[in-house]
Amino acid sequence: MEDFDGYVAVAWQRLLRSAWLLTGDWHRAEDLLQTVLARAYGRWNRLRDGSPDAYLRAMLATTYLSWWRRRWRGELPTRHLPENATADEHDAVELRQVIGAALAALPDRQRAVLMLRFHADLTEAETARTLGISVGTVKSSTSRALARLRADPRLCDLVGEGMPS
Repeated sequence: MEDFDGYVAVAWQRLLRSAWLLTGDWHRAEDLLQTVLARAYGRWNRLRDGSPDAYLRAMLATTYLSWWRRRWRGELPTRHLPENATADEHDAVELRQVIGAALAALPDRQRAVLMLRFHADLTEAETARTLGISVGTVKSSTSRALARLRADPRLCDLVGEGMPS
């Protein structure tokens, strides 16, 4: 499976960004991507001739949605409180954090639809097939998610200050 190793070495960063868009956390994104790649390894002979990026992004979205249905998300007590994050001097970093928080506030399905539609560049029909929902649900989820992002005051403040888009 030397082809698989080479593909992963080249595609890791772009697939990890897709996973991060879903999870909003780099550690969970790595876990998600590793889970998907482990499942895809056995199917590599069939995948490599098609479009492996599209297939793996679809696997990311469906695996992410099934994780969140099963995973416990309660609080864990700790002995020491973590340090508070400080404001970063770099505008781009602040924008990424605000976008990450705004995406994290979206429902899972809306986040998955946005990732597939705008990051993976799938059509509405391809997104619907990937997630097993109707095209109308893709359209309404996209519309609602974008409306929530547009109404987010933190995003409006940063974009209004002339931040890069």
